[in-house]
Amino acid sequence: MINIGIIGATGYAGEELVDILLKHPYVRITNISAKIDKPKSISEIFPRFKNKIDLICTEPKIKEIINKCELVFLTLPHTVSMEIAPLLLTAGKKVIDLSADYRFKDTKTYEQFYKTKHKDKQHLAEAVYGLPELYRMKIKNAKLIANPGCYPTAAILALAPIIALNSVDLSSLIIDAKSGVTGAGRKLAESFLFSEINEDLKAYKVNLHQHMPEINQELSKLAGKKIKVNFVPHLLPLSRGILETIYVTKTENRKPKTENLISLYKKFYKKEPFVRMKEEGEFPRLKDVVHTNFCDIGIKDNGSMIIVIVAIDNLLKGASGQAVQNMNIMYNFPEKAGLA
Repeated sequence: MINIGIIGATGYAGEELVDILLKHPYVRITNISAKIDKPKSISEIFPRFKNKIDLICTEPKIKEIINKCELVFLTLPHTVSMEIAPLLLTAGKKVIDLSADYRFKDTKTYEQFYKTKHKDKQHLAEAVYGLPELYRMKIKNAKLIANPGCYPTAAILALAPIIALNSVDLSSLIIDAKSGVTGAGRKLAESFLFSEINEDLKAYKVNLHQHMPEINQELSKLAGKKIKVNFVPHLLPLSRGILETIYVTKTENRKPKTENLISLYKKFYKKEPFVRMKEEGEFPRLKDVVHTNFCDIGIKDNGSMIIVIVAIDNLLKGASGQAVQNMNIMYNFPEKAGLA
């Protein structure tokens, strides 16, 4: 049994973490904190936790967190984690950060998209990108996990096998992505009001989204050369879920058929507990993945083009569920613990 802390517990990802960890057989939550006006019981903030957990949520008190916790989840806004993570790591604690602060190895890229200087280059070098399907062995021995973004999780899992096949034109990648509103976090903003998003669908940050360079970074590692995707995110009038439709052109010399591609994907993800392949002619939908840690993938051969469709829950496989999956790997717990 390990003792867990959550800093940033009042956000959507923090709330999901509390929910998952309360059901986890090998951990206990011993500290909860967030930016908050005055101390409150977490069950007062989220009444669904009443009689399940009544810890008081306060402003983060680092000494107290260090004394009470072995592992700390940071569910903080981007640019904040790098202020807190070094204090925890120096004290010998393990950290799983759900922000972007430790995802980019190139600090110039981080600074370009997040508009601030990186303040912890020392620990950035040791951070492991927490996508279990690709980096499980590194995650096992990590002290600092950079939990991936939601859009990149879906895109990378959808494209990794096909990049390994080396049968597509990597300069042709187009990612048409759609996300529920919780992907933006729990905050007051006119653009996220019900009356603004209901019965509407819009593109935003076209080829400028902060998750695009994260996708480029990881796909470039897989390909062994620089990749730059075309990435168009859209806001769905839904609470949660991500669905991406990805288009990639085949190379002239190798044009695999759909059934062979599906077999390739099944083989690639054979031992992965949270990746599910659709059969030929079947495709993912949000209803099948929301409130789960699963990633569903379907493939269509369109002659000269391959279409890959992928769906995840942005708050689970795209955030807190994946964070717990990473914790399970780090501590050699069953990978599905708390998630199945």
